[in-house]
Amino acid sequence: MAVHSAAERVLAGLDPEQRSAVTAPAGPVCILAGAGTGKTRAVTARIAHRALTGDISARHVLAVTFTARAAAEMRARLTALGAAGVQARTFHAAALRQVRYFAPRLLEGRAMPELLDSKVRVVTLAAAKVGLRADRAAARDLAGEIEWAKSSLVEPGEYVVAAAKALRETPYEPAKVAEVFAAYERLKRGNGVIDFEDMLRAAVWGIEEHADVAEQVRGQYRHFVVDEYQDVNPLQQRLLDAWLGGRDDLTVVGDASQTIYSFTGATSAYLVDFPRRHRTATVVRLVRDYRSTPQVVGLANAVISQARGTEARLRLELHGQRPPGPEPELRIFTDEPAEASAVAARCRALIDGGTPAREIAVLFRTNAQSEAYEKALTEARVPYQVQGAERFFERPEVRQAMVALRAATRSIPGETPLPAAVVEGLAAVGWAPDAPPAGGAARERWEALAALVQLAEEYAATPPVVPIGEAAAVERPVTLADFNEELARRAAQQHVPTVEGVTLASLHSAKGLEWDAVFLVGLVEGTLPTSYAKTPEQVEEERRLLYVGITRAREWLWLSYAGARSPGGRARRPSRFLPQLDRSGGTERAGAGAARRTERRRTQVVSCRICGATLLAGADRKLGRCPTCPSDLDEELHERLREWRQRVAEAQRVPAYVVFTDATLTALAERRPGRSEELIAIAGIGPRKLGLYGDTVLALVAGAAVDDVCPQKSF
Repeated sequence: MAVHSAAERVLAGLDPEQRSAVTAPAGPVCILAGAGTGKTRAVTARIAHRALTGDISARHVLAVTFTARAAAEMRARLTALGAAGVQARTFHAAALRQVRYFAPRLLEGRAMPELLDSKVRVVTLAAAKVGLRADRAAARDLAGEIEWAKSSLVEPGEYVVAAAKALRETPYEPAKVAEVFAAYERLKRGNGVIDFEDMLRAAVWGIEEHADVAEQVRGQYRHFVVDEYQDVNPLQQRLLDAWLGGRDDLTVVGDASQTIYSFTGATSAYLVDFPRRHRTATVVRLVRDYRSTPQVVGLANAVISQARGTEARLRLELHGQRPPGPEPELRIFTDEPAEASAVAARCRALIDGGTPAREIAVLFRTNAQSEAYEKALTEARVPYQVQGAERFFERPEVRQAMVALRAATRSIPGETPLPAAVVEGLAAVGWAPDAPPAGGAARERWEALAALVQLAEEYAATPPVVPIGEAAAVERPVTLADFNEELARRAAQQHVPTVEGVTLASLHSAKGLEWDAVFLVGLVEGTLPTSYAKTPEQVEEERRLLYVGITRAREWLWLSYAGARSPGGRARRPSRFLPQLDRSGGTERAGAGAARRTERRRTQVVSCRICGATLLAGADRKLGRCPTCPSDLDEELHERLREWRQRVAEAQRVPAYVVFTDATLTALAERRPGRSEELIAIAGIGPRKLGLYGDTVLALVAGAAVDDVCPQKSF
């Protein structure tokens, strides 16, 4: 009876779809779980329910995750549910445990090889062996290629063909990468070390080639659960198949719309093909989103509904379960510094309004974008922490560049324009203003140094005022020495340690996390999607990145982009993934009339006079500010305008709004125009109303009493 009641408690509070996942029969089960739908709750409840009802023994379960944090959370939940004893580990941790256990038997008494923490040092030596001088960034990219190949079960001799088929953007010519790969393998063997992929392969080899090992492993683990199944690579799937040994008591959980790691070898193909590989599989879809408001969920659905390709076959339409919240905001700025300043100001306002800094995140496509937000948050006195990367001025390439720029002051003529001087100085560290190199780390390095050039352009555009004497001042062009001092000042400000603050993170590193308020910034073509997304599959993965970013927000979501990188810079187009907005600021469904789109294109751009954002909604454009920016309403003027409007409406025998709407009166009382040109700039006041009421309204704004401009009996 006690066991039965414990099992019933596990089912309490589950929604119908979660309950179906928990109570599905033994055998292959595929849980398609959208963002925020309670997948961890469902899968731990499934394990606990089966254990408590006697269907399985907890000690015979192996639950595999992709992060140690997720594994720890799963173990804690299972213990709380009464199913202690389940092994919840990452693929690597599970493989390492097994290889160490069986090492005496498999290695015939020899010591187990040392496990490399990082490939970079050995890859650097391997590159030198084949005539390449690879700096740290290049070595990291070569290591990434080797990791992709080994995770994809590709040998050095197969690399060139496999890379071509996969359309890999290789850091060097593919044949040269293959040479480095082969040299890396030789160096490892010669030094008696293995890497993480070798460890997974050793676990596979131990089971596939040793019947006694296979029998013992399969006797211990009889029921398997794999979380984030869309991120499995071929080597991990090979290990999972070895563990199963033809059995099918397997539960997988995943979301094809969150497949964002294909560059590492991860593939959603195993999730997509699961029902085909397992003909008797039970498929359950979790679509009730408990994380985000319906407004955020609606935007996420709108973005992913346009997805194409293999992953789109398993696309889920989420249904928000939380109470309604604010509409997601789209803000457009003239340039990136203005965008960063506005984001920092809104973060400051959220914190002042009671939102903990730890519940706010600023998410971007590349780590090189963080510098502008580090600077803006510092100036706004908003604490922050960088997730999954170093702070901008702590990155090795930036520190090295700053040393080179200080040295360049001795060789570059003082009259050289600052941007040109910075480009010349960065040549000493191998940077050139042409197309960035292939490969993630090398490209990140290039973009970080390109950010220094952009800073120089912005700094040169606003030269400092240098005092001469006490009363006079003159402007002079800024020099490289001035710029070096500015960089040192920024570095000193941003090196202040913080315990808790706003999270700055790339979209990739934000996966699996969530916040009350999320800012998605830099949403322009060339950044999201990145200009390196050439194929339809690569573009679709960029769309999924935006989807992942949107679904990180619980309640408050801001999306923004800048029309130019720097003040006066070349115009850029917004990301193709952004849903079009209607005049009220909401999302427009696909297929809306061309007339409305044409009208939007012809609408004059109006910016918020407080934060500088482009205003889209009609009421916001009339007020000249965002609805969330502080109002500076002159209440006494507003009251006089209302009284005047009422008298005019009564005299003309028309409703008051025919004279001026409430929004127009508010705009007048906030903006307080002093000239006809300022008056007609307010939306809702055209030439006709300017002629009818212009002089009177200007007199009221200037302080005239209503009786002075509109006596009771003058109409």
